[in-house]
Amino acid sequence: MSLSQQNAIEQNLQNVREKIAAAAHLCGRPSEEITLLAVSKTKPASAVEEAIAAGQFAFGENYVQEGVDKIAHFAGHQPALTWHFIGPLQSNKSRLVAENFDWCHTLDRLKIAQRLNEQRPASLPPLQVLIQVNISDEASKSGIALHDIAELARQIMAMPHLTLRGLMAIPAVETDYARQLEVFGKMRDALKDLQNICPQADTLSMGMTDDMPAAIAAGSTMVRIGTAIFGARDYSVKQ
Repeated sequence: MSLSQQNAIEQNLQNVREKIAAAAHLCGRPSEEITLLAVSKTKPASAVEEAIAAGQFAFGENYVQEGVDKIAHFAGHQPALTWHFIGPLQSNKSRLVAENFDWCHTLDRLKIAQRLNEQRPASLPPLQVLIQVNISDEASKSGIALHDIAELARQIMAMPHLTLRGLMAIPAVETDYARQLEVFGKMRDALKDLQNICPQADTLSMGMTDDMPAAIAAGSTMVRIGTAIFGARDYSVKQ
């Protein structure tokens, strides 16, 4: 990686952090309430290394094997890195997520929850999980309906190797700020409802580069930013 690319990632991270702080200030929230998740899918370990050098320690991966390879590459790193699986999860890949990742954001059915619970090594802390909500009711998107959250939540809460931490959503692309805020507001309300049965649920994973300010205004505690940090993705990378 060239020096200019290294400097670009450091500068990009600084820019994103400043935007998070500005968005939080506008709605009267401490920026410390919002975790920046650097989405490093399709990016090489060298790019992750540059982000780490710039003080970024939480990373999101969409592809299981690519994520596992990076986790192995950085095993034992101090300070410890936190790895979040944020892509669709198939049953045949659940063991890899259970054995390697710290978080899974995309839990949307009981079968996957059961597999993750059974496959999580007893030597590791419980896997931190989020229920994915299909907040825009898109046929092409994963996630459950708002009215199904409580049932799945109760089932997950009975699993000793999983800890339910909250909700995640990927809304339909919307350019109007007021409309973004309205959709994210539904997620904020859903988390409040979830907290009635699961008081430990403290996480709203929502907001990406184009809708981050609205997500933060609506209460997001974790934003997932990729291109604005690492640049355009190369989807020719074999997964």
